[in-house]
Amino acid sequence: MREQPTPPKRPTQDRPDSVPAMRSGPRGRDNPLTRSTAGMIGLGVLGLILLACFGSAFYTFGTVKDDPVAGTAGSVRYDFQDRLARHIPPTWAWSSLDDERALAADSYQRRIRDWAAREAVVRDARRINSETSQRLTADELIEGGREPSEEQIAQARPVFVLGTDILGRSLLIRCLAGGAISLGIGIAAAMLSVFLGTIYGAVAGYIGGRLDAVMMRIVDVLYGLPYILLVVLLAVAVESVVDQVQFRRSEQAVEQRARFVERELAAMASVKRADPEIRAAVERRAFERFPAELSAGTLRAINLVTLLVAIGGVSWLTMARVVRGQVLSLKSQPFMEAARAMGVPVSGQFVRHLLPNLVGPIVVYATLTVPQAILQESFLSFLGIGVRPPVPSWGNLAADALVELNPYQSNWWLLLFPCLLLAVTLLALNFVGEGLREALDPKRAR
Repeated sequence: MREQPTPPKRPTQDRPDSVPAMRSGPRGRDNPLTRSTAGMIGLGVLGLILLACFGSAFYTFGTVKDDPVAGTAGSVRYDFQDRLARHIPPTWAWSSLDDERALAADSYQRRIRDWAAREAVVRDARRINSETSQRLTADELIEGGREPSEEQIAQARPVFVLGTDILGRSLLIRCLAGGAISLGIGIAAAMLSVFLGTIYGAVAGYIGGRLDAVMMRIVDVLYGLPYILLVVLLAVAVESVVDQVQFRRSEQAVEQRARFVERELAAMASVKRADPEIRAAVERRAFERFPAELSAGTLRAINLVTLLVAIGGVSWLTMARVVRGQVLSLKSQPFMEAARAMGVPVSGQFVRHLLPNLVGPIVVYATLTVPQAILQESFLSFLGIGVRPPVPSWGNLAADALVELNPYQSNWWLLLFPCLLLAVTLLALNFVGEGLREALDPKRAR
C-alpha cells in the first residue's frame, strides 16, 4: 500500500521568521526633496547669496547725501568715490601699518593713514558743530592747523572687508549691487526664456504636421546663429531707436522752451523784460522744465531691459525642443484621447492636462537656465556690451580688475571676489537643478 506524503509543518509562533505582514513596522517613505545632498547644500548657499544681494539692495542702491563737513558730494552708494581710499586691500589682509618705510612711499599704508587722519578731523568738526552750533568744515580745521593725535588716527582707521578699487569705492558694496544686477537679469531672462520656449514648443508639438516642421526649422536656423551676434544686433537697434527718440525730444524741447520764455516774458513789465538777468533766469527755468535728453536713470533702465530681452530671446530654443518632445509624448496618452473624446476644448486640454504634466521638466530646465543666463550676462558685460559702468555687475567688475593685475602692483582682490561669487553662484544653481531633477523624476525614486 502506498504511503501518503506527510504535509509540511507550519511554522510555530516562537520562530523569528514567522512575523505576520500586519505586525511588521511601517515602511519608510522616501522624501524626494532630500534625495540629493548636493542639491540641499546648493539651495542653502544660493539662499544666502540671494538674501545678501537682494536684501541689501535698499542700502547699496540708495543715495549718499551731500556732506558739507567732510566735503563729499552725494551720489549713488555703489558709485560713492573717495580718492583717499583708493586701492586699499581687505582689512584682514593688511600688513604692519606702522612701518616707516611703507608710510614714506605711496603705499596703501600711507593712504590708510591719510584717510584716518582726515576722518579724525571730520569727527572733530562734527563734535565742535554740535557743541557750539557752528558750521565748520574739515578743510577749515585743516587750514587752521588742526592735526589729529596718533590715538585719534588709530580709532578712525577704515574697515573695508573686501577692499576698494581705483576710485576708492567699496568692493563689498559693488559686489552686492553687482550680484543683484546679475541675478536679477539672469532670473528675468530665464523666466522669459521658459515662457517663450513653453508656448512655442507646446504649439508646435500639439498641432504637429507641416506647422511643426516649419517651426522646428526656424529653431534650427536660430541655433546656427551665434547668440553674441543677435545680442549685438538687438543692442544696436535699440541704440538707434533711443537716438531717434532723443533727437525728436531735443527738437520738441527747443520749441517748448521758446514758447515758455516768450509766455513768461510777455506776462512781465517792459522794464523787467529788458533786464538780461531776469531773462537768463527764465531761460534756466525753461531748460530745467523741458530737458532735451533722457535722464541717466532712464538710459540705464533701457540698457538693462535690452540685455535681459536679448539673453531671454536667444535662450528659449532648447526649452522649445524639450517641451515639444514632451507634448508629442503626452498627446498620444489615453487620458488625452479621453479628453478629446469628451469634447474638452483645446484650451482646457492645455491647462488641465498638458501643463500639469509639464511642470517637472519646465521647473528643472528653468533652474538650469538661470546659471546659463547669468553667465551670458557676465560674459557680455566682460566684453563691454552688457551692463555699462558705473552700474556694477560681476562681469564688468571682473573686466575692470584685469588691468589691475600687473607685475608692479597686483590688486588681486578686485578680480578674486567677483569671480569667486560668480563661480559659487553658478555651482549652487547647478546643484539645485540636479536636486530638482532627482526630486521630480519618478524614474530616479529609490
